[in-house]
Amino acid sequence: MESIARFLRAHVAEAHAKGVVLGLSGGIDSALTLRLSADALGPSRVVGVLQPDAAYPAELLEETLGIARSLSVETVVLPIDPVEGAFVALVGAGLDPTGRGNLKARIRMTVLYAEARRRLSLVLGTGNKSELLTGYFTKYGDGGVDLLPLGDLYKTEVRDLAAQLGLPASIAARAPTAGLWPGQTDEGELGITYELLDRILRGMEELRSPADIARLTGADLAQIEEVAHRVALNRHKRRLPPIPKLSLRTVGVDWRD
Repeated sequence: MESIARFLRAHVAEAHAKGVVLGLSGGIDSALTLRLSADALGPSRVVGVLQPDAAYPAELLEETLGIARSLSVETVVLPIDPVEGAFVALVGAGLDPTGRGNLKARIRMTVLYAEARRRLSLVLGTGNKSELLTGYFTKYGDGGVDLLPLGDLYKTEVRDLAAQLGLPASIAARAPTAGLWPGQTDEGELGITYELLDRILRGMEELRSPADIARLTGADLAQIEEVAHRVALNRHKRRLPPIPKLSLRTVGVDWRD
């Protein structure tokens, strides 16, 4: 998609960065981001970082490395078990699975920024519009990035674009997961399929009424209200931290960059 390519080239140039670094998970979002960034900037300016833990399947690691090799993109593999173990020993007592998952995501963000700093590069996120609107990401974890090239594409649009570009069908067929704990899946946590979620979100984007969205999507009103509630509840993830207005112009209020 040329608009995404222009976006990447413009922001990398504006930052005087040498290239981009992104985390590779084995999922469709990171694979598509890798492909688009390699096409836009050239493979030599892209680095893929894999941060497996003990539960990460060896076959998935090899498949992900193979995709990067096919694009001539450099990869770095940095297992995070030792760091995760140290963090859990320090602050892990009483953490539920979500808390442990958030901890893992924030460790990975820290590693990506260290790698990007070393290479004078920007950190690319792999989040899509469905995840951003529903808050399905970790604040200062996978949400802690410099650029989000897929941020205006719904998950179903990500799948369509990946198919158009000929990415391996095995990636699209795999159940979407952040891999934060065994058996965790996106749709299991969200409680709705991406196909239906995206139709509801698109109706909300078009400012349609709940009744109109229900008629167009086949969803019941309770599902639509639940999605709308999730979007509103996670608004804080899409904003700068609130600042009280004390002066003439305030960052994030009336001093906008």
